[in-house]
Amino acid sequence: MNIGIPRERRPFEYRVGLSPAGVEILAQQGHTIFVEHEAGAGAGFSDNEYEKIGARIAYSPEEVFGRADLLLKFSRPLEDEISWMHPGATLMGMLLLAAARRSRVDVLLEKKITAIAYEQIESEKGCFPVLRPMSQIGGQMTAQIAARWLQSDLGGKGILLGGIPGVPPAEVVIIGGGVVGQNALIAFLGLGAHVTLLDRDMAVLQRIYDRYPETVTMISTRRNIDRACAFADVVVGAAHIPGGRAPIVLTRETLKMMKPRSLLIDMGIDQGGCFETSRPMSHDQPTYIEEGLIHYCVPNVPSLVARTATHAFVNAAMPYIMKVAALGVEKAVTKDPSLAMAVNTHQGALRNLHLWNAEGGK
Repeated sequence: MNIGIPRERRPFEYRVGLSPAGVEILAQQGHTIFVEHEAGAGAGFSDNEYEKIGARIAYSPEEVFGRADLLLKFSRPLEDEISWMHPGATLMGMLLLAAARRSRVDVLLEKKITAIAYEQIESEKGCFPVLRPMSQIGGQMTAQIAARWLQSDLGGKGILLGGIPGVPPAEVVIIGGGVVGQNALIAFLGLGAHVTLLDRDMAVLQRIYDRYPETVTMISTRRNIDRACAFADVVVGAAHIPGGRAPIVLTRETLKMMKPRSLLIDMGIDQGGCFETSRPMSHDQPTYIEEGLIHYCVPNVPSLVARTATHAFVNAAMPYIMKVAALGVEKAVTKDPSLAMAVNTHQGALRNLHLWNAEGGK
């Protein structure tokens, strides 16, 4: 099979669709891999590293997209990139199509492209093995983001997360006890912050309580969210609906009750955002002020540690990539229900329930 690894063109996306280690495995299995010139540069992988283990370096994106029967990207393709793909090709990536423009989905349908979203690959146990490492990284990074944007020189409240003797630590509220929320919790506790975590699932709260008894746990109701956020210095939005738009967990009314210059970190912004006032920003302009609060709403937080993120992603995604490459998409999806759950478009048809519902059942 011809496999393409393009350079990511979204601003501040430093990760790459496959590391040299992953390319080597596919090359040894007899596949032909086209890697675009400097595709891995953002993650510290040189063309030479790819070339010496069997990849062919391509010097135009049109060649990579046009030759690929299987295209391995990291982020959702841009409009030009979709136009370069040949009809009937297979695309694998962190697609997050529920947050995409409908016009992009329409082109995938028109070209009969099979789009497999890594973030929707779901195991029999209800876990999301490829999304998980990105969620772990993103969750852990919330604490260092908060530590920076609480600084006075950046307009923050001038608070040290862990406090010191005689001065209390920062009050941190995490909404959502999934992988992002739990990793954020670990990071904030490690820095000495006082953390309150809210989730709708009592079993999740029980696990948090058993492992981290110093954490305040609350059922995620509107009343409890309002109570917790009224005292918060930092709020992390970590609510998530697999394959769908993130739920709105903070309303503008709640924000109006919060202390001025508190920091909001929306980790659901990749999927539309979980605060009513959220809008996507970028790494060069990551924050804005609304309702007197600092909003940090950057979609691709793990990209800031691109090498770690790429290695972690490939470790998780490689079994599924190998299966599609070896069997073809039809057989792979038939044999692996986990892959079948991640098919968004196929043969001109919409296969994702969340995308279907977003269009009013069309």
